[in-house]
Amino acid sequence: MKQLLAFCESEREWARKTIESLVRLESPTLDKQAADRCGAEIATALSATGGSVREVPSTTTGNHLVGEFGRGSRQVLLLGHFDTVWPVGHLTGMPLVEREGRLHGPGVFDMKGGIGIGLLALRALFAVLREERLRVVFLLTADEETGSETSWSLIEEEARRSEAVLVLEPSLPGGALKTSRKGCGDFHLTVSGVAAHAGIEPEKGASAILELAEQILHLERLQDAGRGTTLTVSLASGGSRSNVVPAEASATVDARVFSKAEAERVTASLRALVARRPGTRVAVSGGFSRPPLERTSAVVRLFDLARSVGRDLGLDVTEGATGGASDGNITASLGVPTLDGLGAIGDGAHAAHEHLILDALAPRAALVAGLLHRLGRL
Repeated sequence: MKQLLAFCESEREWARKTIESLVRLESPTLDKQAADRCGAEIATALSATGGSVREVPSTTTGNHLVGEFGRGSRQVLLLGHFDTVWPVGHLTGMPLVEREGRLHGPGVFDMKGGIGIGLLALRALFAVLREERLRVVFLLTADEETGSETSWSLIEEEARRSEAVLVLEPSLPGGALKTSRKGCGDFHLTVSGVAAHAGIEPEKGASAILELAEQILHLERLQDAGRGTTLTVSLASGGSRSNVVPAEASATVDARVFSKAEAERVTASLRALVARRPGTRVAVSGGFSRPPLERTSAVVRLFDLARSVGRDLGLDVTEGATGGASDGNITASLGVPTLDGLGAIGDGAHAAHEHLILDALAPRAALVAGLLHRLGRL
């Protein structure tokens, strides 16, 4: 393993330049032309790394990329995305710059740093370790930040062919891997009431806003802090004029859970909501868009393998959980062992201080390469 780390250290500048070139090619999810320009650069890098590249068209987002490496009979999936939340032109006010060993820039941490790490890991796997037993597929999607609608079936297809999935999303603070992610979804509450003049005959009305307030208080009681279940009313609106008892009100509820059982409980509870005030009606739509990545025994075994590789490299590999979701939630829901957070170490995903730690690039790539190699020998 030491020669693996030495190789990655010797190629750290290559990884940095690769990441910088991708960050400069800004790639917001809904700007197809910009995303495809970044995708073309990634396809070139995949080919230069020795991969066979297949482009999967999308009409609404950038095209997705499938890089295939090795000729082994057993497949492991490397999973990531190259779309970002930042619009084209954001580099002007949030420039790509190094400060105190940190590389700052839009999308550098989430997750173009992970792409560079994955590419370097593949170089090390086949050039240094000369892996022969494994086939590695590096799937890079262009719509993760908006829910993976156009890439969902592709992700499932490649995951079902794989013995394990390694997700190159950013790490937790300090570098911990992610062995658990919350499932998430949006529910929409629509309340109907009865309009009336607020001054002359308010008693003839039925306030949709008051009914919505009652429902919101009930939602608070449906949460379960011990299980990590949260229901956040993130948007609310209602009424038409200041002198009219409101006949309409609505709210959007962000739901987050760590387990399938909690997702089912929350869904059933919200579907069962009924009006509490006379003259009002409540309708509920929406649901969970991503299942949770649960910390199953298979996930723990995969983490333990990564921790063992880390020890051989002189790295202390730790684990943790997060409330955010990724495409790893999709693969884990299929029962495929999934380990997330193997990408860049840093901070500030979706924030102005987004950055990665440059000194961590090589050890991270060596960890991914070593884990792939160890999976090929199980």
